[in-house]
Amino acid sequence: MPVTAKICGLSTPETLDAAIAGGASHVGFVFFPPSPRHLSFDRARQLIARVPAHIGKVGVFVDPDADLLDGAIACGIDTLQLHKVTPERAASMQLPVWAAVAVKTRADLDAASGFRGAVERVLYDAKTPEGALPGGMGLRFDWTLLQGFRHPVQWALSGGLDPGNVIEAARVTGAELVDVSSGVESAPGVKDPGRIAAFLGSLASL
Repeated sequence: MPVTAKICGLSTPETLDAAIAGGASHVGFVFFPPSPRHLSFDRARQLIARVPAHIGKVGVFVDPDADLLDGAIACGIDTLQLHKVTPERAASMQLPVWAAVAVKTRADLDAASGFRGAVERVLYDAKTPEGALPGGMGLRFDWTLLQGFRHPVQWALSGGLDPGNVIEAARVTGAELVDVSSGVESAPGVKDPGRIAAFLGSLASL
């Protein structure tokens, strides 16, 4: 199976265009003020207008309030990626949901089963230290934890991926969709078009 990719935390036309040109299946826009990748609604609207219809437009949130969700949805996103969300809240959303599951041990994977029937996909991401941002930190978990695991819903792999390790990650885990943010940056929140191209080019070789 081919491996597709979501390039997350995009904030400029140049880096968005690199993701589109490189063949990303999804692009991600962060709506979380503590993150260096956070977008205003005006900037998000301008960027989303550049995205072709065949590419998924994912809004990324951490325990968002209704006003933030409504404003972001009005910008044109078509999927919600929710961190720190309960299955009950995920099931109540008006758009398809990807629920982030923070992973450090095999037992952490069990949380995915709670989202069966409530979300379109779970996103296995590395568990970050208490008080840190819930994602985009460049941390990875032990990919072998996913070997032999019976996934209750569709899933994607995130956490610490970059152009140099994404092929290994896909082969070890069997992921068909991978998600990258800090691994294609030159500085926190600053995406690098060359690294985006290299990441997507690596997947093309699988």
